[in-house]
Amino acid sequence: EVHLVASGGGLVQPGGSLRLSCAASGFTFGAYDMSWVRQAPGKGPEWVSSITTGGSYTHYADSLKGRFTISRDVAKNTMYLQMNNLTPDDTAVYYCKIAGTNYWGQGTQVTVSS
Repeated sequence: EVHLVASGGGLVQPGGSLRLSCAASGFTFGAYDMSWVRQAPGKGPEWVSSITTGGSYTHYADSLKGRFTISRDVAKNTMYLQMNNLTPDDTAVYYCKIAGTNYWGQGTQVTVSS
C-alpha cells in the first residue's frame, strides 16, 4: 500500500524558511517522478514542483522559482522541499504525490504570519 507522509510544516514569520519532508513507502520510490502540491484555504490544489526519478530534472511553478528547491534522497525514500523567503501567500497545506497519479499523502500545514 502506498504511503506518503509530509512533515516539517509549521508557523513561520514572513521571510522565514521551512524544509518539508515526504516519507514514501509501499512502492519503488526511485522509479517514479514525484511532486509537491499545495492547497490554500478556500482554493483548489496548486502544483508547486516536480522532480524526476533520479533527481536530475526539477520543475517549479513560475511564481515560486528561486524561492523553493525540491530534492530527493532515493536511499532514504524521502523527498524534500526547501522553502525560503516565505510570504503569507504561501500559507497552505502541502502534499506530496506520485507525479501523474492520484496517490496523495497526508499533508502538512504551513502558515506564514507575523
